[in-house]
Order: sequence, then structure tokens, then C-alpha cells
Amino acid sequence: MSVSRRILCLWFPRLAAERVLRQRADTLPAPFAIVGEANGAQVLVSLCAQAQAAGLHLGQALRDATAMCPALVHRPAHPVAEAAFLASLRRWAGKFTPWVAQDPPDALALDITGCAPLFGGEGALIDVVAADCAALGLSVRAGIADTRGAAWALARYGGQAGGALAARAHRNGDAIAQEARATRSRASKRRSWEVMATRVRTARALDAAIIAPSGDMAAVLGPLPLAALRLDSAVVDGLQRLGLRHVRDVIALPRAPFARRFGAVALRRLDQALGLEPDPISPARGENHFATRISFPDPIGLRSDIEAGLDRLLPRLCDGLRAKGFGVRALRLQAFRAGGGVSSIEVGLARPADHPARIRPLLLLKLDQIDAGFGIDCLRLHAFATEPLPAVQHAGHLDAAERVQSRASHDTDLDDLIGKLGAKLGPEAVQRLAPAHSHIPAKAAQPLAAAWAAQAVGEAPEWPSPPAPRPLLMFPPEIVGAPEDDPTPPTSFKWRGRMWQTRVALGPERIAPEWWFDMPDWRSGPRDYWRIEVEGGERLWLFYAIGRDMPAGWFCEGEGFWGGAA
Repeated sequence: MSVSRRILCLWFPRLAAERVLRQRADTLPAPFAIVGEANGAQVLVSLCAQAQAAGLHLGQALRDATAMCPALVHRPAHPVAEAAFLASLRRWAGKFTPWVAQDPPDALALDITGCAPLFGGEGALIDVVAADCAALGLSVRAGIADTRGAAWALARYGGQAGGALAARAHRNGDAIAQEARATRSRASKRRSWEVMATRVRTARALDAAIIAPSGDMAAVLGPLPLAALRLDSAVVDGLQRLGLRHVRDVIALPRAPFARRFGAVALRRLDQALGLEPDPISPARGENHFATRISFPDPIGLRSDIEAGLDRLLPRLCDGLRAKGFGVRALRLQAFRAGGGVSSIEVGLARPADHPARIRPLLLLKLDQIDAGFGIDCLRLHAFATEPLPAVQHAGHLDAAERVQSRASHDTDLDDLIGKLGAKLGPEAVQRLAPAHSHIPAKAAQPLAAAWAAQAVGEAPEWPSPPAPRPLLMFPPEIVGAPEDDPTPPTSFKWRGRMWQTRVALGPERIAPEWWFDMPDWRSGPRDYWRIEVEGGERLWLFYAIGRDMPAGWFCEGEGFWGGAA
């Protein structure tokens, strides 16, 4: 016998505001709101219960809200933090069912098919949700139905359904549509004082819980407003202009004309809510989390003891990394003190690694920074930055394998050196040059942090070789004493307080700046570069500035070339 799907939608109408309130040690006595931007104006996007009771509403302009409620306290919206908080609630909801999906920005969808009996029924499951949300300081509205769209609609608009749903209340909420406190399903099984305490606790969290009977979703959704179908506001406005106010009015319309006028998306939303088209819940894929910890029966404080604990943590962490095909780029060692508090150190690697021998020396360099206090109860090692680590394919012949291993050893040694220097001086203090997209010699390379530049250097696209050799050493242009009106290389010139005699001059190579950049050093216009070898054997890189917006003249920008002057 097939089992009807049951979907639970949890809507947190005050998620953004209550997220901030939870972070405060004291509850704000004044009304509180979260402010965002809409059409260039500051408006209220989330309200606490006190602010809503004061007559404020979502979408209201901030200046109007402060005029109505001078005591209003507000904070700016933080979409990234709110999304992370919703993700943490998704992990919490995993205690009810493994099929949990986020419905941004403030809701969760749970497929509880077959899971409700484990909690004593759907009403009892709602009890647990309400108790947990009360402990978390969150308000929630819940809806259970056969489809995701119907559960979404009941959670948000179930209270507007009129008597059809609200009047059909029953003690067993598993099969009867109801709008009641979540504790009603268990009220007959609890002592009077327990029932009263639970009602007081959950009343602050659960605004309403509506459980629709399994079967006819058209009858459940019929009394709800059109917005309950998850339609765009423009479609809702168009339907209302035709005199359609409720879902039952849309259900009665011919399907083909409805789709032609309001689009296939609107018809799909209706079919999904009624169960005529699938609307599956795709749970978010679990994030890779690489961390391990060790607890001690007695507090430790000696460096040797911390190293011994680290030697037990690192192999376990690296085994987990290798099992997933990842390598660590940055990790954190935390020491939890017996007297309270945490002391931690962080290290970064120049290349992803999954072997303890690559990671341990970096941690030992910073181990003295850990403050043991009155002793350490627990050590925790967390790889908070990881990257996929491709497997190494070795050649079949012994000679080829030795060459690969020697090359890999050389690369590893360089990466280990960068990691050790970074641990001592800071990751940003150790730099290397990476290729840059510019034909101007001085901009053909850019300095990057060596720990993070390896990928940029290794994946740099092929750039055509310059038409002429470049000097080994470059420096800012320095004035050369030579005739300013003669673009041919001088037979003798003065540079750095010394006279030089030209023996060989090769060139010119004309280089012009990018026209889309305003570079003060190139306001003199294009330059003609010459490779000059003087009598003493020195090789210099001179250029003649043609002079457009600035006077013309000779300058020296580099010295030394591979091989001869040519």
C-alpha cells in the first residue's frame, strides 16, 4: 500500500530580528527591527513581536516607523549571516528527517513521510519543534500537508482561511486540519502543571500549527488567498483585477486560457500545490567538515604533552582528508583550558597537504603561543580551509618514477619553506611574482602572497613571448644625460654620475601604454627601447620618450640581459 507524502513547512517570520536578539546577553526591552533597502529607501524587513505589537509593519519606511515608535531600535540587514543562520537551522531540523531543504530567506521544508510516528504523531512532532524553537528564542509557524506548496501556503496563510480549517479542530492532529497550539495533541497525557508550563513556553515560539488532512488539497487550499500559491506579485495583481481573490477561484478556471494569459509558471505552481505535478525536496548536500579532538582525563600544560596530543590528532585528521580526496590549506589548533577560555593558533600551507609530516613542523613553530593557563582539558584540530588534492600518477619505469619523485620532492621543499616563513612572518609577508596580462614590462608581473600564488602561477594562460629580451633587473626610469631632441642612441651619455661609451645598440622596440588606463609614468607617450652594451661590458636598457604631454628625453629602466646584448 502506497504511503501518502507528508511535508512540513517551518516558517520563521522574525528570523532576521531574532537572530540578532539571540546574540545579545540581555533582551532588548525596546521594539527592535532589521532595516534593509528597497527602491533606494530604508524600510523595515524584519520585526520582533514588540515592534509588531506597536503597530509597525514590514515594508514600512524607517522614518515613518521611528515617528510612530521613537523607542525603536534597529540594525542593518545582514543577508550572509542570515543565510548562515538558516543553514544552521537546517542542520537542527535533521533530527526530524534526513530530507530537509532550505526555502530562503526564512523557511525550511521537511519531508516527514514515515517519520512522524517516531515522535508519536504529527502533532507530537510539532510539540518538539515548538519546544526547540522556544529554547532557541525563535518564532515559528508550521504547516503540514501532502505537497510542498500546500505546506508552504498553510504555514504562511493558514490563519486567513476562515472557519473551514480553524473550526475543524481535533485532539489528534495527525489527520484533522487544525489551527491550535502544538501542545494540544498531548494535553490529555500530561499533568495539569506540566501542560500549563509547556503552553507558556511554546506560546512564545509557535504562532500557529496547521495540519491538513491527507487527500483533497483543493479543499485545503481553496479558502487561502492567491499569494499562497507562490506566485509573482504581478500575476497576483493581474488575477485580482479580474475579481479573483482566493485559490478556489483559480482552480475553477480553464487551464489552457489561464496558462496563456498568466504563464506556464503560474499553472505549474498551482499544479504543484494540488499534487498534480511533482515538487520534490532536495536536501542540501552535507558540507565537508574536517576536525578531530582529544580530551584528557587530567589537565596538561607541558609542551611535550601538547606535542604528544598533536601527534595523535594529525594522523586522524589526515586520514579523513585522504578519504575525501582533500588537502588542508589552513588549519587551527584550539586548546580548551580547564579554567575556561580557549587558546588557539592558525597556520597556512603553500600547497594542499594530507600528510602529517608536512603539517606538524608548521604547528610546532607556533606552539609556544598557546597559553595553557591552569591546564588544558581538550585539544581540537580543525582544517577550516581545504582544497581537492588530485592523486599523483607515477610512471611505470623506474627512471621516470625517480624523476617524478625528485621533482615532487623539490616542489614540496619549496612549499614547506614558504609555509615555515609564513608561520614566522605572517602569510602575507612572503610574496612571489605571478604573471600579469600586460605587454608593459613593468606590469608583466604582480606580487602575490606566496602561500596562495602557486595556483595563479601554475594556471596562468600562455602569454606570447616578448619580441625582444627583457633585462634581468628592472627599476623605475632614471634620467640619462643625452641630447633630448635626438631619438638615435647616443654615442656617450651620463647616468648615475658617470659617463658611459656606447659600443653596441640594438633596437628600437616601440611600446605604447594601454589606452584605457591613465598612467602618469606614461604620459610622455610611446617609448622606443634600446638594448645598449657599453665599453665596460655592462648591458643597459634605455628608452627614448617621444614626448607628447611631457618633454622628450632618454631614460634607463633596466640592466643585464641573458647572453650578449643581442
